[in-house]
Amino acid sequence: MNETISVQCPYCGESILIEPEPSDEPMEYVEDCHVCCKPIVVTIHYSEAGSAVVVKRENE
Repeated sequence: MNETISVQCPYCGESILIEPEPSDEPMEYVEDCHVCCKPIVVTIHYSEAGSAVVVKRENE
């Protein structure tokens, strides 16, 4: 089962839920905010302690 993670959109500030696929390697992808539709760059680092997620604007 995929982990559901709540993140805050760096544009509008709304909380959105993402469900990244588990991976042994760090992953980065672009997902549109479900509220304001702007592109968010999502970077996820996995470890045994849990996932570390960083979100930023596309042009940062």
